[in-house]
Amino acid sequence: MKLLTEEIRKILLTNGQANAGREETIDFKPAIKLFCPWGRATWLLTELDPEDPDIAFGLCDLGMECPELGNVRISELEELRGPGGLTIERDLYFTADKTLSEYAGEAYRLGRIDA
Repeated sequence: MKLLTEEIRKILLTNGQANAGREETIDFKPAIKLFCPWGRATWLLTELDPEDPDIAFGLCDLGMECPELGNVRISELEELRGPGGLTIERDLYFTADKTLSEYAGEAYRLGRIDA
C-alpha cells in the first residue's frame, strides 16, 4: 500500500506551505496516521516540507514511551520491513478529531499516542 495518496500528499503540502517561514505556525489536525503492525510505533502527520516533500512533520512515537513532535522521512518509512515482510501502514479509518498539539499533550501525559 502506498503510504501517501495524492489527496493526502496535497493536504500535507498545502499545510507545509502555509507554515513555511512562520514563527507562529498553524496547529493543523493530522491528515494521516501511520503505524507499525509489528510494534507500537505510530505517526500522526500534519505537513510536508515544501522544499523537501520527503520530510513530514508531526507527532512521532516509536513505541518507547516518549512521543515527540518532529520530522520523519517518508521514504525511510516506506523502506522499513518487519517480520514476514510487513511494512508501515496507513490507518484507513483514521479521522482526526483534535489538533496536533492536542494529540501531543495527550500523548505526553499517556506516554503514547492514543488515536
